[in-house]
Amino acid sequence: MSRFVVVPQWQGSGSSRAMQLVDGAAAIAGDLPRASCTPLEVPLEAGESLGSGVRRLSSLVRVREALERELADGSEPAIVVGGDCGVALGAVSAIASPDLALVWFDAHADLNTPESSPSGAFGGMVLRALLGDAPSRLALPTGTITTDRVVLAGSRDLDPAEVDFLAGSAIRTLAPDAFAEPARFGEAVAATGATRVHIHVDLDVLDPAAMSGVSQPVPFGPSVAEVVAAIRAVREVLPCAGATLTGFSPVSPEAAVDDLGAILRIIGALA
Repeated sequence: MSRFVVVPQWQGSGSSRAMQLVDGAAAIAGDLPRASCTPLEVPLEAGESLGSGVRRLSSLVRVREALERELADGSEPAIVVGGDCGVALGAVSAIASPDLALVWFDAHADLNTPESSPSGAFGGMVLRALLGDAPSRLALPTGTITTDRVVLAGSRDLDPAEVDFLAGSAIRTLAPDAFAEPARFGEAVAATGATRVHIHVDLDVLDPAAMSGVSQPVPFGPSVAEVVAAIRAVREVLPCAGATLTGFSPVSPEAAVDDLGAILRIIGALA
């Protein structure tokens, strides 16, 4: 994949550092080939929940629709650079079908609903929305992607409702210690029976020692080399139909520079 769609969405984040996601997306784009990047306009306004229980829903829907239009022709797989995790909604919905697997590299499971979410932030609900369980304007049709086609990798900070949902689902989970054996990621995605894969990387999957520019760091994560090896193992098994890279929230331009080398290594594995 050599096409990048840059989506500096911040409205799905519940962090006080949400606006820094805009700077993070711009910093990543600045290190990518300009001719390969398509910037996507994100609403300036925060947006309204419209009684949904999801903060800023109206803006999230607009971004979803714009991203779906941008990816509609499906001629070339794209890496969507966020912004918050919510950009994965449009990126996946544009290519979704029952033959698609999702590999979700994230320190958080993103499996809340408006009823269970402590914050109402869509970034913590997006994977559940992709499984069809969200307000209608944010959810994929039920059955488009099923839990047995999902591999959740590196998650280690889950809310009680997410733990309960996982216990009753067919989602395959790979804890941080699995990164010591990259082949396990290829085996997990092969076991889904899918023929294509979308790879989602929230940079907070990394250990804080490897990535400082995230708003919700969680200790005891994998290294950059381990994430790169896991991505490559997945790509050896299934063709990549698309990818998302999200969650870069640097506190300053100088701090961004310190993290960009690691980010580019991950992009290289995705591309």
